[in-house]
Amino acid sequence: MKYDFDKVTPRRGTNSYKWDSTDDKEVLPMWVADMDFPTAPCIINALEKRVEHGIFGYTRVPEEYYDAVISWFSRRHHWKPRREWFIYTSGVVPALSAVIKALTNVGDKVLTLTPVYNCFFSSIRNNGCELDSSALRYENNTFSIDYEDLERRAADPKTTLMLLCNPHNPSGRVWTREELRRIGDICIKNNVVVVADEIHCELVHPGFTYTPFASVSEEFQKHSVTCVAPSKAFNIAGLQIANIIVENDKWRQRIDKAININEVCDVNPFGVIATIAAYNEGEEWLNQLLQYIHGNYLFFKDYCEEHLPQLPVAPLEGTYLAWMDCRSLGIPSEELEEELMKEAKLWLNAGSMYGKEGEGFMRWNLACPRQLVKEGLERFSQFVDKR
Repeated sequence: MKYDFDKVTPRRGTNSYKWDSTDDKEVLPMWVADMDFPTAPCIINALEKRVEHGIFGYTRVPEEYYDAVISWFSRRHHWKPRREWFIYTSGVVPALSAVIKALTNVGDKVLTLTPVYNCFFSSIRNNGCELDSSALRYENNTFSIDYEDLERRAADPKTTLMLLCNPHNPSGRVWTREELRRIGDICIKNNVVVVADEIHCELVHPGFTYTPFASVSEEFQKHSVTCVAPSKAFNIAGLQIANIIVENDKWRQRIDKAININEVCDVNPFGVIATIAAYNEGEEWLNQLLQYIHGNYLFFKDYCEEHLPQLPVAPLEGTYLAWMDCRSLGIPSEELEEELMKEAKLWLNAGSMYGKEGEGFMRWNLACPRQLVKEGLERFSQFVDKR
């Protein structure tokens, strides 16, 4: 079956966080990371069938759910976690917060690679920990890891945990197996637990391969925690479901306790049903989606090279979030976000929200029909032409 991703589905007036967070109806939102495509028809059909029942009480998670997740990661990513390693929860961010609560003490340092997803910062600080960031190297318009700096920071006795974004948001990097191995070797050597946020794992562009951190070796699996969800790939974030996968029994017990303390131990029936449908029936839809998003990226890149050559775009290996270097405009990121909203009616994310290393950059969400990507670029280009 051929799926139509060119169709524009109006979202304004649906209490969409992305579209309804401004009263200005002329603003084109290309900021927060959800897609403007309806989810896979198999998911919609499964939800419709569940709604027909008409009763939506407390739900249990059946064995079919775990079978679907395990089968998906086994056949698609060559990693087969065991059923007993799973803890379900309402989202990856609550998962990260619970893991930090469970595996650190107040005052510990938590290491991450910056710029990085902004909720990492709040999850660390809300648990009384100290953020320690190793800045990614930005050279030749792409990002790499400064392993010497990472090892120096990991060696600090106060550093007990590392949050790893794999694939990486916002840089668009898909870490290679060798890069993951070097990260893991450093962390294991220094008794630092690796917590891998792999929510973007399905969103990988041609020529690149997502490697689950825990799949690199049995040792890595024993020394890590993995957080995954179908929400980004299938555009079902509002259904609020995610999985924490951890082999270490003691850690899993502590995380499960933290999940209950944080009161994020219950999920809704729609998230369970959607996950089963996505992983059992949604693979062809996802494959076509990935082709379309890659086409959006190529369109975006070609347009920028022709019309905005002074604003380079980092190569997009994974995610649907393009990272644009706007430093030549000489406008601070937050100020640029505000000016674009006011003058161009275009909403992008200021790079500075992902750490000081993101200052001068802007993040674009390309997960929308191509005509909206074109419209956003034209609005942006007209804005730049007036500077």
